Amino acid sequence: MTVREVAREAYREALPALAASLVGGLFAGVVLSGMRAELRAVPGLLVLVPALLATRGNVYGSLGARISTALHQGLVEPRVRGGDERLRAAVAAALANGLLVSSFAAVAVFAILTVLGDSVAPLPVLVATALLSGFLSGVALAGVVVTAVFAGYRRGRDPDTLVGPLVTTTGDLFGMLFLLVAVRLVLFAAGVV
Repeated sequence: MTVREVAREAYREALPALAASLVGGLFAGVVLSGMRAELRAVPGLLVLVPALLATRGNVYGSLGARISTALHQGLVEPRVRGGDERLRAAVAAALANGLLVSSFAAVAVFAILTVLGDSVAPLPVLVATALLSGFLSGVALAGVVVTAVFAGYRRGRDPDTLVGPLVTTTGDLFGMLFLLVAVRLVLFAAGVV
């Protein structure tokens, strides 16, 4: 294959995923614009949003890359089975990393805004919101990443080409949707709503 043919093939595989990423990002923005009441009720939440979205992309992009590498090396089969220990371990590690980084981000936002003298929600509210949204979006993202990587691989697509745009899109979309759900649940549990 020539360089031109390789480049053409890469763009042919990546373009639909990139287009879907654009649309997904716009929907995530629509969800964020609809969260005005929640953003007012939880000072500091807006500062937390980019950190949580970046966390989803980094953690679950790494999961997709790990699974893709395992497929290329023949370490896992391209189908979901409950008995595949490597796959379960990779998903569990991604979920644990996502929760750990989400809680760290909430603590960091609280500390930074406190030092700057800005108003900020109580630490338990920020941490609970970050953990709940991290868990819900993590479960959804893990399912989407595993399914898409396996489906793409079985159809002859390079999973590495799919993972980036897929995780960006679903991470932003699920991240915002589940952040909205999480903050509403936390505010309800706190008796604010």
